Amino acid sequence: MNTTLSQSFYDLSIQSIDDQTIEMSDFKGKHILIVNVASYCGYTSQYSELQELSEKHKDNLVVLAVPCNQFGSQEPGKPIEIKTFCESKFNITFPITEKVNVKGDSQHPLYNWLTSKVKNGLDDYKVSWNFNKFLIDPKGNLISYFKSGVSPLDDDITSKL
Repeated sequence: MNTTLSQSFYDLSIQSIDDQTIEMSDFKGKHILIVNVASYCGYTSQYSELQELSEKHKDNLVVLAVPCNQFGSQEPGKPIEIKTFCESKFNITFPITEKVNVKGDSQHPLYNWLTSKVKNGLDDYKVSWNFNKFLIDPKGNLISYFKSGVSPLDDDITSKL
């Protein structure tokens, strides 16, 4: 692992959907699965699997849902609409962030770190659609990236927890 990274994962933060700061350093010692989500996507049913994963591994995993409207405009809602949808339809209890851009010139710093080998020490990644997943280990290292079609309950994910 490259120990000369310019920025630690734990230096990053993002606003919650309720406009509270979520510090990545608050999750030290746990795995973190970061997923760009959308309410009107063919993969939206993965919210159920994300909730199940979160409950099953609650002692050593944080699922972090990051709403994004960059793929097919499938997350058009305001924060309260997104939160209400997630809680009423899927009983989501894990953290949901503000809606951000996960690619492009206005990419959120969290996703800049996740997608840049220079920053994450693993590889360069392109967020290709909703429900791409990044897995961080308990020491703040990016250890895996999964495309949209990979179920949150897939062995490729659960075996790393």
